[in-house]
Amino acid sequence: MKPLPDCFCPVDGTRVPSDSLAGWCPACRGPLDLDFAPTPAPLKSLAGRVNSLWRYAECLPLPAPTVSLGEGRTPLVELADGVSAKLDFLTPTLSFKDRGAVMLAELALRLRPRQVIADSSGNAGTAVAAYCARAALPCTVYVPSGTSPKKLEQIAAHGARPHVVDGDREAAARAAREAAVAEGVFYASHVHNPYFLHGTKTYVHELWEDLGGRLPDILVLPVGNGTLLLGAALAVAELHTAGLIDRRPALYAVQAAPVAPLAHAWAEGADDLPGAAPPATAPTLAEGIAIPRPPRARQILRAVRESGGTFLTVTDDRIRHAQRDLASRGLYVETTGAVAWAAVREETLGQRTAVVPLCGAGMKTGMADGCL
Repeated sequence: MKPLPDCFCPVDGTRVPSDSLAGWCPACRGPLDLDFAPTPAPLKSLAGRVNSLWRYAECLPLPAPTVSLGEGRTPLVELADGVSAKLDFLTPTLSFKDRGAVMLAELALRLRPRQVIADSSGNAGTAVAAYCARAALPCTVYVPSGTSPKKLEQIAAHGARPHVVDGDREAAARAAREAAVAEGVFYASHVHNPYFLHGTKTYVHELWEDLGGRLPDILVLPVGNGTLLLGAALAVAELHTAGLIDRRPALYAVQAAPVAPLAHAWAEGADDLPGAAPPATAPTLAEGIAIPRPPRARQILRAVRESGGTFLTVTDDRIRHAQRDLASRGLYVETTGAVAWAAVREETLGQRTAVVPLCGAGMKTGMADGCL
């Protein structure tokens, strides 16, 4: 069986052994990275492999799965000249978070905890709940008050216990971390645990395969905690290092204007969020990316900068229009899932190509007010 790679803290270098249930750096309580540098398989060798994200076995830090629900391999369709959409809402739990959740559940199955704990504004929680159900692992998901009732229903339907926290997304994360220090508890954090990022990176490996061994000029990605963007950056680096692509696409990070701490830091030329409180925030339709202080802020800013990309922000009004526009094209996504299209549909790309992810199904939250 493939041995598990160790984790390490990207801030202070602290090593965390592969068999640890710890979900964060024991020194600074920050997120972890994985000591894992795979070499992707050549394009021709992928023919005939399993039709899921596990077809990229060489790039995954875990062996063939026992808890797979067939996640990955979502369609790529054209939206407009030069812009395509990857339909990641067509996954088992209807969001891209399945890509990372299957990795967390598979890891937990290896470590055999007595309890799995996660925190989420909805989609990651439903994904972790589903894959824990598949693995027969007991699971509790901490969610902030105001989480969509449909997402709470989905979490409970999979047999997990939704624990509603009185407060925002950060309050839910704090409550989960406090509970996760108990003995025998595995913290299935889609933010702190690096295995999640090594699941989301398959989004780009699939693009590379579907586009015949190339990538678009621009990857437009919604960013709250940045798990899809950081996964994309991992995949791009792997493909480029292996000589399978000759150039790296620019990463365009999209935030909702009412909650855009990273976009503000970017505009100021900062390498990280300020030590004081982040910029003032307000409610937004894009609840899935409404993260005032993402723990991997420094890594996100660095990844965008190194790619030659930029940050974009979109208002709730633009999100409404983008959701309605996508629905008129036959694509019914939730409001957060529409933010990348909301950003790029008003950008002048010239001859450049771009791909946007449609990350969550519309039935999770319904249409935004004013879209009907």
